[in-house]
Amino acid sequence: MENNTEDLNRFQLIRKDARNCFVETKSDCFVNNKVHMEFSQYDMARQKGDRQTGHVNIYIDLPEFLHLTHEALSGALHMRAQKQKQQNDPKPLYEHLGGTSAERLAQYGRPRTDGKSVSRIVKLIWGQKVDYLFVADSGPGEVDVKGLIVPRFGKNPENHVSVGLNWRNLDELLLITKAHYQAWLTAQYVHNAVEQSSRYSD
Repeated sequence: MENNTEDLNRFQLIRKDARNCFVETKSDCFVNNKVHMEFSQYDMARQKGDRQTGHVNIYIDLPEFLHLTHEALSGALHMRAQKQKQQNDPKPLYEHLGGTSAERLAQYGRPRTDGKSVSRIVKLIWGQKVDYLFVADSGPGEVDVKGLIVPRFGKNPENHVSVGLNWRNLDELLLITKAHYQAWLTAQYVHNAVEQSSRYSD
């Protein structure tokens, strides 16, 4: 597991660092059937305690995350990335839109001053100097007719973090997260089986 003492916490699964930024996955949302990805950017020239310059939390449904993991580990994602790179096709290899509605923010006691929802987007794209860029953005959004939170920040997100990864680091990030989820799921089954067994024995 790649981390340092300042970032250790009981939910962190794996962390991958790039220049002045990192992405990590966490297990705290497994119970909600989601993978929590946290993107952070920092400036070491700033004073301690004020070094963070970008921060985005992303929450991906587990079936969607497992599908991306399967694509990467089977090699299909990497082949698609090479094809798009050869064709100079800028379309994201993977994209997920999410966020928190204005109503939910109000319930949490954290409403935006503009009254809007928070939109969060994560994209995986092929890179020029590295194999991949995992890019996370957040900013104002609005709920559309389908109930999706769509961004309303154009090309100027309030928070932007781009983490460069080679293909091996991407595979490790996805694989370790999947392994932890499988272990967590097994533990849930065992716990439920023990509880059920104790009920019948009573």
